[in-house]
Amino acid sequence: MRNLLLVARREYLEQIRGRAFKVTTILVPALFGLIIFIMYLAGRGATGAKHIVIAANDAALAADIRDQLAAHNDSKSQFELQAPAAPGDRAVLVDKVRTKSIDGFLWLDAPNGADAPSGAAAPPGQAPKAVYESQSSGDFITDARLGSALNHAIIRRRLASTGIPAGNIDAMLQNVEVETLQVNRQGKELKSNAMSSFWKGYVMAILLSMTTMIYGMNVARSIIQEKTSRIFEVMLATAKPSDLLGGKLIGVGAVGLTQIAIWVIAAVAIGSYPAAMAILSGNLSIHFSWVEGVLFPVYFVLGYLLYASLFAGLAASCETDQELQMYTPLAALPIWLSFALIVMVVNNPDSAISIAASLFPATAPIIMMLRMGSQMPHPWEFAASIAIMIASIWIVLWISARLYRVGILMYGKRATLPELVRWLRYS
Repeated sequence: MRNLLLVARREYLEQIRGRAFKVTTILVPALFGLIIFIMYLAGRGATGAKHIVIAANDAALAADIRDQLAAHNDSKSQFELQAPAAPGDRAVLVDKVRTKSIDGFLWLDAPNGADAPSGAAAPPGQAPKAVYESQSSGDFITDARLGSALNHAIIRRRLASTGIPAGNIDAMLQNVEVETLQVNRQGKELKSNAMSSFWKGYVMAILLSMTTMIYGMNVARSIIQEKTSRIFEVMLATAKPSDLLGGKLIGVGAVGLTQIAIWVIAAVAIGSYPAAMAILSGNLSIHFSWVEGVLFPVYFVLGYLLYASLFAGLAASCETDQELQMYTPLAALPIWLSFALIVMVVNNPDSAISIAASLFPATAPIIMMLRMGSQMPHPWEFAASIAIMIASIWIVLWISARLYRVGILMYGKRATLPELVRWLRYS
């Protein structure tokens, strides 16, 4: 036990004092803070103001669209009216877009045209032909706003043509906000938000997968480095191989928990900043329960031990770091599978596939984070998932420890599958 703790202390201090730990620990919270600050500026309308021309052969329709856009103009954009517009005006507007005199223009060709009586509706089944032209092909926000304003104006005109008073039309077209509530397993109604639940589960899953993979690979690289430098031959004179492997897993795992703790403290500090509160107080406010706070480190430790044990046995059978890198995509397959199921798990967390994936040890940590973000699983599912993971860790660790005992002293020969089987028998 003394040797195991000494190895764990050595691995922990070596990782903590390294440049990579300091850079990532500081850089990740700094980047998140920068992202929130940029979102805050964008929300205040610091960017995104545009100059758009609405050109149509129907002046009343164009004016209605402009009024709709102006009523929801959060970005201080300018909407200019050109109606009625003749066919030759389109070429002039295209030239203005080319010279950046305007950012874009909406061209409308209404079936009733400029000669129709004011307020007349288009013939049934016919709608204006609308084209939006700009230099940017990725401005989907402006495109969506223009489409919404156009459809709103068309609906108003069609309702007006039936003789409905304008006041009644406004009441009929008023948007209704849908409040979402979640009924928990005790029958209690709680406020919920689908987007917030998705991002909460996604953030926990990405943080869990990133840290377990990174520190699992750190264990493997550490074994390769010590193996190629023959340090093991000296260390084995005073410590057993099992103590060396166990100490390495404990030390590197403690580094991962330390880094996550620092990130959580930084996240709390960033969240208390007024700009961040302005972002998080809206529809994307994210709240974590004490159950999630307890289970996250549990699944981190279990996921880390599973992947680190797998990488340790894999590294013991490799000769170089380049050879180890070739096997990394295979080890990452369960994580890719977990994220491939993200939409299905979030939308239907109690489905048979979701439950099976949360019980499968390689995908259980990430899938459980996603399910907790959407709907809290049953207690027996947590118990079964954790029990299966512990049993799987014991099996993988048993195999890796035996490969480790023989593999750390093997040089100059690539291990084949029959060779690995013989290593298990030798140990």
